[in-house]
Amino acid sequence: GLNVVSRRPDGYSNLETVFYPIPVCDALELLDSDEKGLKFVQTGLEVDGDVEKNLVVRAFRAVEKAAGRTFDAEVHLQKSIPFGAGIGGGSADASFMIRMMNEHYHLGWSDKKMAEIAITIGADCPIFIYNRPMYAEGKGEILSDIDVNLSGYYFVLVKPNVHVSTADAFRGITPAPAKINCRDIVSLPMKEWKGKLENDFEKTIFALHPSVAAIKEKLYDLGAVYASMSGSGSSLFGFFEEKPNLEGLFGDAYVFCEKL
Repeated sequence: GLNVVSRRPDGYSNLETVFYPIPVCDALELLDSDEKGLKFVQTGLEVDGDVEKNLVVRAFRAVEKAAGRTFDAEVHLQKSIPFGAGIGGGSADASFMIRMMNEHYHLGWSDKKMAEIAITIGADCPIFIYNRPMYAEGKGEILSDIDVNLSGYYFVLVKPNVHVSTADAFRGITPAPAKINCRDIVSLPMKEWKGKLENDFEKTIFALHPSVAAIKEKLYDLGAVYASMSGSGSSLFGFFEEKPNLEGLFGDAYVFCEKL
């Protein structure tokens, strides 16, 4: 669930949402180097653009700044998570870069300290420092633990070949406090989430991209206990009690299925 509560003067929005770690991941490697500075290599899915704008590189530089020193290193990112999936793939990579450097270079930073660095990279980065189920408020940086365990469910993620503009997603929303907040809803049995745990972005994105809306309906048709869009899209996810047969159902979309 994701509720857009109000606009902020800094250009962000105040949200309330629940984060839950999932087993979809990239691979990140940090090695010492005999060469001066940072050598960054990305394989797998490719992205064009200035390397210094890559979130992993930005995280590396942020750690250097906070530590007051430079590091000679080689960083390899094997990118598997599709871009624009709305599941925080890039933010997770950046946060784990911070965590890895803290451990590798024996910086001795607390999770709180690392989260303070992570928020300078992106609003949703701090959650991946803690990497456990959490309730988020503010622009995503006010975090508190929640008691929710989804172990035993089959988790299905479908990322269609559709680009969703985050700006368009926000533009179509009229912020308002939720009648029931996400924290209270996820404390209920999952069978009661449908119709209560909602993502405010769905109305806008589904109107712009009916094919995305159709995937959510298909997940329910397949027997999902609960299904929703993730973040501002375009990925959708569903939780199933039995492993669904997904073969050939979603065309050229990226599809992931694993038991939690």
